[in-house]
Amino acid sequence: MQVIEFRSFGGPDALHIANRPDPKADSSKAVVRIEAASVNPSDVKNVAGRMSQTTLPRVPGRDYSGVVVDGPKNWVGKDVWGTGGDVGITRDGTHAEYIVAPVESLVVRPESLSHEQASGVGVTFLAAWCGLVEYGLLQKGETLAVFGSAGGIGSAAVQIAKRIGARVIGIDRSVPADAPVARLADVLLDTKDPDLSKVVRSFNEGRGADVVLNTVGGPCFEIALSILAHRGRQIEITGPADRRVSFDIVDFYHNESQLFGLDTLRRDLVASARILEQIKICLTMVFSRHPSSRRFCRFIVPSMRTSS
Repeated sequence: MQVIEFRSFGGPDALHIANRPDPKADSSKAVVRIEAASVNPSDVKNVAGRMSQTTLPRVPGRDYSGVVVDGPKNWVGKDVWGTGGDVGITRDGTHAEYIVAPVESLVVRPESLSHEQASGVGVTFLAAWCGLVEYGLLQKGETLAVFGSAGGIGSAAVQIAKRIGARVIGIDRSVPADAPVARLADVLLDTKDPDLSKVVRSFNEGRGADVVLNTVGGPCFEIALSILAHRGRQIEITGPADRRVSFDIVDFYHNESQLFGLDTLRRDLVASARILEQIKICLTMVFSRHPSSRRFCRFIVPSMRTSS
């Protein structure tokens, strides 16, 4: 089979096409033919050498959608999708014709999504789901503020939050009027607004946001804390160039704020599969209600099998 691999860290020129033996299944692993795979920012960082766990040589790519071609009889021929923090990092990834995956990690692809759309869900929706549902404990009727709401994780968070029944404040530098997030979010605000904190509270009777998802990082860290409601929860998922931030710790404890860091690399293929099963239900219902949200599936690249 053909793969894209890198044997040293660097820029895009570190990637090259190579031939490897076709993989085989065993009692615990299945072989999936990749129909579509996505390219995430973490894939780029991985090749650049910014993932300390990565071992070489390595095939990059964390997300996929494909068909099981070898493995347990009850799985062969089924359309599946997957993602994982180990894929493309400590095990070969999805930028190949085939991938070997633990049988435990196989999840049937939602019928409402094409292979291309399903392959764009993994990392972005996994991060948003863990942030809002597992850590943020976002509830129906609560208010969520998303910094970077037009990005991959941000737009996934908007969809999940609307499915939960939360009110959503999207915050970004600029969002086109016809962007899907503009139709799904209840309120859209500009990150550059010097009165952003006051404006957010004006939309929520002065309370602020129950949950804040910050996908932007350091530049918005302190202001994100400032818009938290009493006992509000802030989730951080980013890798800014400036790793240090500052904030008023007295205000932080008086408000009884909570701060969570989120790293999707901590969840391997099997752990991610359990979350995908939950996301599958949410996605199916959101897409059926908001067809335009399909546009959120992004950075799709065809597998080499279909493009050759």
